[in-house]
Amino acid sequence: MALKTKIRQYREKAGLTQSALAEMVGARRETIVHLENGKYNPSLKLAMDIAAVFHVTVEELFTFTDDEK
Repeated sequence: MALKTKIRQYREKAGLTQSALAEMVGARRETIVHLENGKYNPSLKLAMDIAAVFHVTVEELFTFTDDEK
C-alpha cells in the first residue's frame, strides 16, 4: 500500500511554508517533506494535528492506495 497525501495542496493554498507548517504541528521540516512525498507514515496525533491546521478530516488529507507509487 502507498500513502497518498494532499498536504502540499492544502499547505500551498494556505500560503504556508513547509517550515511554518512543521512549527505549527511540532514537527521538523524534513518530516513535512517526507509526508508530502509519501515517504513517511505519520502518527495518528501528527495526522490529526495537520488536519486541524487546515480544518479538514484526516481522511481528506491521507489515503492509502493499492499501488506502491
